[in-house]
Amino acid sequence: MGRRRKGRDISGWLVIDKPAGITSNAMVNKVRWAFNAKKAGHAGTLDPLATGLLAVALGEATKTVPYVTDALKAYDFTVRLGQATNTDDAEGEIIAESGHRPTDSEIEAALPAFRGEIMQVPPRFSAVRIGGERAYALSRAGEDVELEARPLWVEELVLLERPDPDHLCLRMVCGKGGYVRAIARDLGRMLVCHGHVTALRRVWAGPFDLEGAVTPDGIERLARTPEIDSLLRPLEEGLAELPELRCTPEGAARLRNGNPGMVITSDAEYGDEAWASLDGQAVAIGIYKAGELHPTRVFRP
Repeated sequence: MGRRRKGRDISGWLVIDKPAGITSNAMVNKVRWAFNAKKAGHAGTLDPLATGLLAVALGEATKTVPYVTDALKAYDFTVRLGQATNTDDAEGEIIAESGHRPTDSEIEAALPAFRGEIMQVPPRFSAVRIGGERAYALSRAGEDVELEARPLWVEELVLLERPDPDHLCLRMVCGKGGYVRAIARDLGRMLVCHGHVTALRRVWAGPFDLEGAVTPDGIERLARTPEIDSLLRPLEEGLAELPELRCTPEGAARLRNGNPGMVITSDAEYGDEAWASLDGQAVAIGIYKAGELHPTRVFRP
């Protein structure tokens, strides 16, 4: 018999403005402790160097994490031209330098190659697994790491400003699995001048943005107090990318037992993934078929 997790059965989303210098997992652990929650997870890792939006799910909200992880995300970042590093960011060692600096028009001409469906090789210092080991662990051990290119959808990549000849400020909107560091690396190569990320901030992810986001200090001030629950957002916010279907109490009872339940459709079509609600609260996620939702995930009331 497995050990029972200690803590409260509390559910919802916490949107955090993560500072630099802390890992995403450490932030999740801080949140779990502060809420005395049984279960917590995040919807998309931010590197320790990165700042900005980190969405943390508690309890039943963890069942909605994939729908935020798979959604589009926006990043503002700064690229240092003229230098390549072994980590593709400012924390690494400089491995190549160049005195060449492209013009603004050359930069604008290069950006379309990084939009749409592209193939991207993750950084050597990344969490990608190679034979069961993390790439960053192998790289730190001195092994020669070779990673395969992966498809990535880039919705938008624009030049925001050029504060000086050595730096570019850009915004990227992309799908799941994108590495901003790889964009900086590859853009520098295309411009024949090298490049790496010096600052990175996630400004929104799926349904969440930084408006009203809490800070670690704000979490610590309310930690282990009844007032901390006021920081939580409903778990239903994590389902904003899916159609919502209303159901009757009878339909909700069937769904919660893992059986198909009758729903009132909105804009869902046959075969769509959707979620059912009763009085605004999520009951289940599943596949819509002919007036019924066939559940794949069920939420406890």
